[in-house]
Amino acid sequence: MAGQQVFLAAVTVAELRYGALVAGWGETRRERLERSIDSSSVVPVSDTLITTAAELRHSCRAIGHPLHEPIHANDLWVAATAIHIAAHLLTADAVFQEVPGLTLRR
Repeated sequence: MAGQQVFLAAVTVAELRYGALVAGWGETRRERLERSIDSSSVVPVSDTLITTAAELRHSCRAIGHPLHEPIHANDLWVAATAIHIAAHLLTADAVFQEVPGLTLRR
């Protein structure tokens, strides 16, 4: 992905930081994580993004896509963030397949 702008959903940053805490990462490793986060653009949560997430969840519910289920709440925010900024989502997670309005990149 050299030369590509990297965007992170706010929920992704929370998951990364939580994972580091659970894994007991030391200060040096957590600082390296923070530098990686700082080298990307974290998409801020805005009213428009919140509306996108609500609309996406509703659309997924209407078509029976699992992304509307509570267990996929963080995945919903990741997808909504990509849709909100009109970016491709780089993922290998099958839950993102056939999400309305989402473009995947593998």
